[in-house]
Amino acid sequence: MAHAAPRSGRLTPGKRDRRPGTDGPANGSTDVSTDVFSERTHLVVRWVLPVLAGLVVGYWAAANRRSGGPITGWNLLFGFTTAIAFMVLCVAVRVAASRMKRELHALTWAVFLGGTFGFVYAQTDKTVLRSAVMSAAVAAAVFAVLFYRYYTHEDAEGHRVP
Repeated sequence: MAHAAPRSGRLTPGKRDRRPGTDGPANGSTDVSTDVFSERTHLVVRWVLPVLAGLVVGYWAAANRRSGGPITGWNLLFGFTTAIAFMVLCVAVRVAASRMKRELHALTWAVFLGGTFGFVYAQTDKTVLRSAVMSAAVAAAVFAVLFYRYYTHEDAEGHRVP
């Protein structure tokens, strides 16, 4: 026999009272959060993700630049400089893009990620034209995915729709 799973009943922050015998809030509203992680977890991820992504991008760019050759001090410096630049830009884009409407929000992230890919790809022995084409393709794909996501999860002013 199949039975419906009970509803989670996790309340939004600040709503602690429950109606007796129910999973909902005491005030009768149906405002139940679907967020699985705590605010602390979101805060940690908000800062750890750019650092980890920056280290990956820095390593990737340094590895592309040395083309399988020996690791040198200049190569390490280039990798860490790239990582720090990516981290700073990532945080800046996150702060700036979150205040924009959905079209510009998606476009900002697409330009940032497409440019990042183009920079890393340019560290190989490929031509500048090929790097630009690959960068534009990545930016177009990122824009399409993020625009769809923001279009389905935000209203026209950029506020999250429940």
